[in-house]
Amino acid sequence: MPTQLSLTFGKPPVQSRGKPARDALVIGRRQWSVTYIRHRRARHYILRLADDGSLRVTIPRGGSRKDAEQFASGKAGWIEREQYRREMARGTAGSRWDASQRPQAERELPARLAELAAQYGFRVAGVTVRNQRSRWGSCSPSGRISLNWRLAQVPPLVRDYVLLHELTHLAVSNHSPRFWKALAAVCPWHREARAWLRSRRIAGCD
Repeated sequence: MPTQLSLTFGKPPVQSRGKPARDALVIGRRQWSVTYIRHRRARHYILRLADDGSLRVTIPRGGSRKDAEQFASGKAGWIEREQYRREMARGTAGSRWDASQRPQAERELPARLAELAAQYGFRVAGVTVRNQRSRWGSCSPSGRISLNWRLAQVPPLVRDYVLLHELTHLAVSNHSPRFWKALAAVCPWHREARAWLRSRRIAGCD
């Protein structure tokens, strides 16, 4: 059964009835595909995350598209955590490390790091992919980031956590409360990802 979040409505309707409206909505700092459904019997706004990663928002009688957008936007943390939970449930990571994937890692990891850096406004001096034995990633004082090639084999949201962890070090070099607050702003699922990584043999991130 899809997970639901509810919130009572307030404003009068501004959108006419009709077919479901599919649109894009920026939630947090990410763009999501959203379908809006009007349901005359619904008493609350309801948010569902589909298996394909798109969102569905049910608008109750008397509700509005504007309020539906605000409702979905306020659930950014829940959406990210729910997506992470589903990826873990699907078991997207293999149990063994396959060294033959190193060329793939050298292509994909720097590209994904560049995407996240552009999305969140970080400037990276350089990036290398290495066979690190004790770290998933590290960031030097000069702004160069090193990544473990094994990140190509972990679940995507775990991979993104490590990349965002190192990108955040470009702004905060230590692991102070200020660092974790800054990381939580771009990676709400960081605690779950850290727990997954701790269950593996590699120590962590610098």
